[in-house]
Amino acid sequence: MDDPTQRNRLDAEESPYLRQHADNPVNWQPWDEAALEAAHERDVPIFLSIGYSACHWCHVMEEESFADEEVAAVLNEHFVPIKVDREERPDVDSIYMTVCQLVTGRGGWPLSAWLTPDGKPFYVGTYFPKHSRRGMPGFLDVLERLRESWEDDREEVESRAQQWTDAAKGRLEETPDSIRASAPTSDVLESAADAAVRSADREYGGFGSDGPKFPQPGRIHALLRAHDRTGRDEYRDVALETLDAMAAGGLYDHVGGGFHRYCVDRDWTVPHFEKMGYDNAELPRAYLAGYQLTDDDRYAAVVHETLEFVDRELTHPEGGFFSTLDAQSEEPETGEREEGAFYVWSPEEVHEILEDETDAELFCARYQVTESGNFEGTSVLNLDASIEELAAEYDLEASEVERRLEAARETIFEAREERPRPNRDEKVLAGWNGLMISAFAEAAIVLGEETYAESAVDALTFVRDRLWDDEAGRLARRYKDGDVAVDGYLEDYAFLARGALDCYQATGAVDHLAFALELARTIEEEFWDEVQKTLYFTPESGESLVTRPQELDDSSTPSSAGVAVETLLALEEFADDDLAGIAEAVLETHANRLTSNPLQHVSLCLAADRLESGALEVTVAAEEVPDEWRERFVTSYRPDLLFARRPPTEEGLEAWLERLELTEAPPIWAGRETREGEPTLYVCRDRTCSPPTHDVGEALEWLEEFGGGGDGDVLYSR
Repeated sequence: MDDPTQRNRLDAEESPYLRQHADNPVNWQPWDEAALEAAHERDVPIFLSIGYSACHWCHVMEEESFADEEVAAVLNEHFVPIKVDREERPDVDSIYMTVCQLVTGRGGWPLSAWLTPDGKPFYVGTYFPKHSRRGMPGFLDVLERLRESWEDDREEVESRAQQWTDAAKGRLEETPDSIRASAPTSDVLESAADAAVRSADREYGGFGSDGPKFPQPGRIHALLRAHDRTGRDEYRDVALETLDAMAAGGLYDHVGGGFHRYCVDRDWTVPHFEKMGYDNAELPRAYLAGYQLTDDDRYAAVVHETLEFVDRELTHPEGGFFSTLDAQSEEPETGEREEGAFYVWSPEEVHEILEDETDAELFCARYQVTESGNFEGTSVLNLDASIEELAAEYDLEASEVERRLEAARETIFEAREERPRPNRDEKVLAGWNGLMISAFAEAAIVLGEETYAESAVDALTFVRDRLWDDEAGRLARRYKDGDVAVDGYLEDYAFLARGALDCYQATGAVDHLAFALELARTIEEEFWDEVQKTLYFTPESGESLVTRPQELDDSSTPSSAGVAVETLLALEEFADDDLAGIAEAVLETHANRLTSNPLQHVSLCLAADRLESGALEVTVAAEEVPDEWRERFVTSYRPDLLFARRPPTEEGLEAWLERLELTEAPPIWAGRETREGEPTLYVCRDRTCSPPTHDVGEALEWLEEFGGGGDGDVLYSR
């Protein structure tokens, strides 16, 4: 049989990250059976390199080492080099990143790991320069040392590999020997909020006392929900300070909308410039919550501008959402790649583009564009001078300053469109699309924008048509140019199920609810372990790796287990399956984790709060929901709102039940048809319900008086 490692095989891959390395002299292999079998046949270690297309230091390591003939010769002769796109294979990434963090105390990308042919890691790190410098070992030196160890100290290498694999199993796969008899209560949410307050930077916003600063939308949700539960102002203040800081600083693209990945400094000035789909999905949801709480139009503007960016730059022509924009732009004449070049400005450029001198001065003063700059001699735009300060300085009305700045921003945006653009990773990932679908659907509900609901439904339809196997009831993870690959992970099912549920709430279409329930049932079949009482990240029928990870922690994306649990609790209201039983069991299994480290498990803490407090059920029996009803319910912050639309008649409900494969109406719909031929509203909290009403004001008055958790009289029993 031909040895596949005698050539670089990445030219057959669809992942943009893998294809970036298809011209390397390194004989890169994809993670597949052929490559793993070749390592056994040749009896050499695997060198595993994991990254993603928008990763800056991945590009640097490629330029320094992987494009280098000397490095390639060593890798090709003594190792089987395998490239993995972490966005396509988060399971592989999770295992070896966990080992890296356990062994070195840190992690990041590119992730570099050396494995036995069985996939067990014995050496790990991140970025290595080609030659040693500033205390960092050189990549060539590491390769030579590991080659010698493999040949001369094989027993020690394999012993270490087994120890590290066992440690990864202990961290990722195992569940506690003893489980609490009950699920954690909402106390863990308050504990998470307390921990977020302790870690908050009260001077600059965000979390942590120095850089880099990462957006933490899950913490914002925990703070705002804890404020809603307790009335404690400090929770609200920390959340709003963080929202304000992110929207004012360099993390936010003030010209084109949308958020960069993170900032390298404490005060949110200079970002790492890549734009990730998941950030631009989860952050708008946090700003929607801030808008509901404060009625601050600036928060709504951030949502509008971010979703406009997504629509313009991250949307497939047929409806799905792409993955990322690179941090770097490539000069067409020189081929040189420069980080942030698309986004930074000098005063000279601004004055050249804006013909009016005052407009240019206003723009530079507003956005901190200076001669010295804040990033390599140029300026990342940050909000600096206020509208009022500029109005006073230039002797203009505040409204005139705003008008001129908006016109200037539009002109600057048009000029920026002529610059070399960052590359776009055009993978469509099921899970990340689920996050974005939720963002658009929630924006449709809160902001009343029908076009957002249309975008959410278009994306859901795109993913369902291309990645969902209706006959098998299984979801694939990635679509790219007609190619479908990789079995879906828990995050794909959980995030997409939440997105489908949100589409139902936004549109009232039963098909979206039916799809959410189908995804939930597959979560039970493929990811729920009845013995261990937990949800695993990889499907039962999927590829067997050295360990089967769980994803309990929140990281750059929410914990898939946390989102799954909260979504199962919501879908329980419409199902005849015991979805809530699964959710409660998972929370019981991991109760001690949540109690001991709530901030690391924010999504599961939010789910624990949902389990105890239940949903605020708003059932609407109507063909169309009156605009006033939607507005009155969503203008206030109600984080546990479940908008349960249903047909106005029992005949219409029968058709819905058939679509959902239910034999009888769930309690949330049962007996709740329209009264007197008019749209009818039913509001329930903790199984205490309002009388049916046509008056939204009356329903809200009931909620204020009796809907605080079942303490009032049962006016209308479920």
